[in-house]
Amino acid sequence: MNGGSSGRYASLSLDLDNLWTYMKIHGDEGWKEMPSYLDYFVPLVLGELERRGCRITFFIVGEDAAREESQPVLRQISDAGHDIGNHSFRHEPWLHLYARDELVEELSRAEDAIEEATGVRPRGFRGPGFSVSETVLDVLSERGYDYDASTLPMYIGPLARRYYFWTAKLSAEERRKRSILFGQFRDGFRPTGAYRWKLDGRSLLEIPVTTIPGFKVPFHLSYLLFLSIRSHALAKAYFRFGLSLCRMNGVAPSILLHPLDFLGGDEVPKLAFFPAMQVPGEEKRRWASDFLDILEEGFEVVTMADHAARAPVKLASREPDFAAS
Repeated sequence: MNGGSSGRYASLSLDLDNLWTYMKIHGDEGWKEMPSYLDYFVPLVLGELERRGCRITFFIVGEDAAREESQPVLRQISDAGHDIGNHSFRHEPWLHLYARDELVEELSRAEDAIEEATGVRPRGFRGPGFSVSETVLDVLSERGYDYDASTLPMYIGPLARRYYFWTAKLSAEERRKRSILFGQFRDGFRPTGAYRWKLDGRSLLEIPVTTIPGFKVPFHLSYLLFLSIRSHALAKAYFRFGLSLCRMNGVAPSILLHPLDFLGGDEVPKLAFFPAMQVPGEEKRRWASDFLDILEEGFEVVTMADHAARAPVKLASREPDFAAS
């Protein structure tokens, strides 16, 4: 059951990136065959969440929702009472390069497919690879979204991108499209807690994926599991440290999950090259469970929709500050 201290809450979300999306990002042409692990992964993670009595937000890729064979397992997510968000239709982490009409089509196709599959029309959005632009925000606002969750306020984005380029099989054009994947150094100057984007006559709530206040280093589960390879005890202490700074700074954290936080290379051999995938799936799930226990010790765990609803009416506003395309 969710615990936590009175008045303290943290949102928990999972980007439901499928096997083909990881292969696509990595530059593996096999993604075009649309391989999937959803039938295996979704029941697995739903069982863990049900055991905890925990409801979270699943950001679903429209392409998966549009595939008839995936719809029954995706419907299980909404039937279990979880919140549903939009993670784009084609899962391309270069939405900042899209023209407005392309974005409208991308979002509307995803909305329709996700609603057909789950019975829920999404009201929150997260761009793949934290891809976002002022035009993305403007289109989201026009379409009546309650919030965006596409930012990761950290200084080390360029280092993460360099590691990604080193491991991925990408052409020069593919590298160009991904040139600001994971953000830029200046992204670290953005707030770690919720705020509002100032748009043309409107505003839009932003709920960043939380980084450690002050230090602006990530502590969502993918990073924690990578640290756990060196020392699981150290990784748990790091997570507690980050959450304690959130409490001290009045930040309601928003913690991000991915399928590979629960799956090992023994279960998904095609992704064995990803960080921490050398750890067997059962052990990763034990580690992930430890981190979720820590989160629940100090916070009431809520969905992104609940986080948006609880955000103070008066929040700091910020002008869009994205890099030029």
